Amino acid sequence: QVQLVESGGGLVQTGGSLRLSCAASGIFFRIGSMGWGRQGPGKEREMVAAIGNGGTTSYADSVKGRFTISRDNAKNTVYLEMNSLKPEDTAVYYCNVRAVTGMSYWGEGTLVTVSS
Repeated sequence: QVQLVESGGGLVQTGGSLRLSCAASGIFFRIGSMGWGRQGPGKEREMVAAIGNGGTTSYADSVKGRFTISRDNAKNTVYLEMNSLKPEDTAVYYCNVRAVTGMSYWGEGTLVTVSS
């Protein structure tokens, strides 16, 4: 059974930083990419960052230059370093693992609240 356990969320002031972690277990397939999505109040879930097996990264325009995604393949762990946080970054952040076949798994999420 695939399990994705996120940690690192919390309350931070505008301009502050947080580091999210996600440890994946029960992986029985070849991972294609790992990433993070988020869902803000009244909004749909959106992908904010992803990292492929070769280290190629992609970011949503709204977080470019502020968020950095990284990955430890040996530990099946993905990280999201978030700097210069803004109130509009407030959301539940979900870890995502996508197999090379396209099958996608999501964690249960961790709440990030940015106060103004």
